[in-house]
Amino acid sequence: MARSEDKPDSIGETVKTVVYALLIAGIFRSFFFQPFYIPTGSMKDTLLVGDFMFVNKMAYGYSKYSCPFGICPFPEDRLFGSEPERGDVVVFRHPTSGQDYIKRLIGLPGDTVQMQRGVLYLNGEEQVQTPDGQFVEANAPQGSVGGYPRCENGATGLGADCTKSRYSEALDGYGPHSILNIVDLPVPSQGQLNGDNTPVFRVPDGHFFFMGDNRDNSLDSRFSQTAGGVGMVPFENLLGRADRVIFSSAGSRMLFFWTWRGDRFFKAIE
Repeated sequence: MARSEDKPDSIGETVKTVVYALLIAGIFRSFFFQPFYIPTGSMKDTLLVGDFMFVNKMAYGYSKYSCPFGICPFPEDRLFGSEPERGDVVVFRHPTSGQDYIKRLIGLPGDTVQMQRGVLYLNGEEQVQTPDGQFVEANAPQGSVGGYPRCENGATGLGADCTKSRYSEALDGYGPHSILNIVDLPVPSQGQLNGDNTPVFRVPDGHFFFMGDNRDNSLDSRFSQTAGGVGMVPFENLLGRADRVIFSSAGSRMLFFWTWRGDRFFKAIE
């Protein structure tokens, strides 16, 4: 008889424990650090497919998008808001699709941004690119999605070296970081656009301009949302700053320990 009386109490305690655990996890994810996995190669070689990190949600304050499903009751101008810095690697909510993206912050409100023959111009000033060797990876399926990398050296066999030219780029007011080049796109005819040659973009107030470090393999602010890009990203859509890779795996499953990249554990993001 005692067992039948104790059973409901036991179930109730279990339910409460689960609810408390979910609440704590939700609060931690919403206000402190959000886990983020790199599924694509748009930020190579700064971030590789299979990198795992915790995004610092405290860096820029909080908006309604800080909570899952955008349910936080925060004002549009953010709570405890802090302006991001040029060069930050940022996770943000896509303005229309609702997906989370990670890119490098290039343009601040009021800036002009343009690409000419693959070179970045900020407020009319050329951002110097210094050759820095090559980035080499295997032409093989990557990550859980199993996509293949794009190669500057053209079609290669499975497992062969896939190379890209690497440059060190120094942004105005920010230290150098690596960018990659896959193809040099020609200057398009009038009315056409490509990622290496763009019009002059002016970043509106309350918005930011983002680009991937793997410049020829990134749909970012150079492309409108209707063209599959992200366009200008409102401040309220910024979720947090990526500071450090915690864990990295080159395989299709994180549990495949033989594919772990030990040299990337706790690696600072520059």
